[in-house]
Amino acid sequence: MMPIVYTVYGFAIFFMIAWVCLWLIHIMAFSYSKWKLHRTVDRSPPEQPYPGISIIKPLTGIDPNLLSNLETFFTLDYPMYEILFCVECEDDPAVMLVQQTLQPKYPHVDVKLFKGGKRVGVNPKINNMQPAYLSAKYPLVLVSDAGIRMREDTLLDMVQHMRDDVAIVHQMPFACDAEGFAAVYEKVYFGTAQARMYLCADFLGINCHVGMSSLVRKEALDDVGGLAAFADYLAEDYFMAQAIVSRGWRMRVASLPALQNAGSRSVGALQARLTRWARLRIAMVPTTTMLEVLSECLPLGAGAAWAAGQLFSAEPLAFFLVHVLVWFLSDWLMLRSVQNGSPPFTKVQFLLGWVWSECCAPFVLATALFSPEISWRTRCYRLDWGGRAHELKPPHTQKL
Repeated sequence: MMPIVYTVYGFAIFFMIAWVCLWLIHIMAFSYSKWKLHRTVDRSPPEQPYPGISIIKPLTGIDPNLLSNLETFFTLDYPMYEILFCVECEDDPAVMLVQQTLQPKYPHVDVKLFKGGKRVGVNPKINNMQPAYLSAKYPLVLVSDAGIRMREDTLLDMVQHMRDDVAIVHQMPFACDAEGFAAVYEKVYFGTAQARMYLCADFLGINCHVGMSSLVRKEALDDVGGLAAFADYLAEDYFMAQAIVSRGWRMRVASLPALQNAGSRSVGALQARLTRWARLRIAMVPTTTMLEVLSECLPLGAGAAWAAGQLFSAEPLAFFLVHVLVWFLSDWLMLRSVQNGSPPFTKVQFLLGWVWSECCAPFVLATALFSPEISWRTRCYRLDWGGRAHELKPPHTQKL
């Protein structure tokens, strides 16, 4: 009988420790966000000229926001940069958008267009970008996804974080303001759960690199084999950062978040994306699976409520309800900090988006665990432990 009692108390202590640790993460992330995010960009003339930047933009097709997103890169307040557009297919409609709309409107911006890519592995994004990367002429390379919208001072902000010992400055994923429940869900997720872990990882020096908007020293990336060295990984950004940091470099998060601005939003598309990311994390770092479950509000609250009843004779239901309420309020404060003000929706809309996000999180993780294949656009992949990918259904007409 005694071993069972000890086992029960052991689990209870484990849940209470996890609960306390998660609240410390809440406090750490919120405090760090107030210091780190949305700092004023220094526009005074620098002592040394700012280095040139090669911006690599991989494109695939056109969505309703693509033109306005790309145009923000033509109006950046930065002295010297080039934009290298990449398309996998020569007849991609994005080619016409760049050549017939943007280049004539901004003839002073240095623009090059690369068609067809170069196959160096299974990752289609790296295959698409490889020719542009080899042609980049500046010491800093910004890899920026098509759906990113930039403030005019974003490059200045990122470069000012690029200290002598820093090789990667990346933006924390967030979302542009938009209408509809899917937009609320997206902003709630990226402004609370994602932001909390991202900021804590940066503060603690843990690799949290997401490459949707990432400024890299080209010499540091070349030293670990360039983009091609990571072409057999779908999470190339994580492994790229890991390799560069292993050489003694540091990486930092910029103060301005990356503004994702996809032309079409849907709840299903966002959940599919989050599931894909979860599958990648499980394959890369399998030990994080249990920790991910305990980082979610509802599973952690249920476990902690049971533990509080066992250890302190607390009423589990009351404990759970207070836990959820305080978590909800802390997430509201976290979102306001990441947004740098009030979000573009009401508290009732936030409540609905927050409840949906929290209720769906365990199911997203469960789907990732029991369905290991990854679908990415028209391709399908399977991951080995460690993150290396194999394409299951290669397209018959691929031109790489």
